[in-house]
Amino acid sequence: MIVVTGATGQLGRLVIEQLKTKVPADHIVAAVRDPEKAAELGVEVREADYDRPETLNSALAGAQRLLLISGNEIGERVRQHTAVVTAARQAGVERVVYTSAPRADTTSLFLAPDHKATERMIRESGLPFTLLRNNWYTENYEEGIRQAARTGTYLGSADEGRVASAPRADYAAAAAVVLTTEGHGGRTYELAGDVAWSFPELAAAISAATGEEVAYRDVSAEDHRAALTTAGLADAVADLLVALDADQANGLLAETTGELKLLIGRPTTPLAETVRELVGRG
Repeated sequence: MIVVTGATGQLGRLVIEQLKTKVPADHIVAAVRDPEKAAELGVEVREADYDRPETLNSALAGAQRLLLISGNEIGERVRQHTAVVTAARQAGVERVVYTSAPRADTTSLFLAPDHKATERMIRESGLPFTLLRNNWYTENYEEGIRQAARTGTYLGSADEGRVASAPRADYAAAAAVVLTTEGHGGRTYELAGDVAWSFPELAAAISAATGEEVAYRDVSAEDHRAALTTAGLADAVADLLVALDADQANGLLAETTGELKLLIGRPTTPLAETVRELVGRG
């Protein structure tokens, strides 16, 4: 049995879809905070709240493989992930697969510390594991892409920094492969898109998708933050986005390892294709 935590999230839903193409649906469990939101997934649903450890033992009962999708509460994730891994050990899970961050153990990436600590905790748990160090999801830029399509300007503070992103569906496909095939125990995969792109290239892709001129406007971190808060974003969110642009400017997201392509057996989805889809949704 394969259990997927966070299965109603954007990545989790895609993993469930991919798994259903590889194993019978009755071999899959969606472990979610709110079971009512998972009814349409077509698999067994169990309550699993990272903040309520008493739900985790029953959620993982009988699990052979567990996909632990990282929580999204910065500063709380290590505690939450520890609760899941503790329950996994008690349930006798044969392998834990965790969605981490690029070069989590050595990078200065703003979001890496929680992932580094979680990886260390998983290793120390004694459970067999696989680490999926996912680079950025192209959809992370969705709001900026749509705004640029409306205004003709993509605003950022990453200069010419590059990011080797891929859409969530590509990372979900890789997770499904790792969960359903052998040979991944103890492995750490650095997963990224095949091509690293810059914000000027993103602006060009938006232009191509809309048929209208879109330019990238690079500003200082201070001006970027001011623009974000003026647009209504909370201070904490603005700080996060500015920090991530700084990481991109410093080359922390630019590595193209080719490991994602190897796992999914095809090239990763090009930036232009995802941009067209996101613009179409708008």
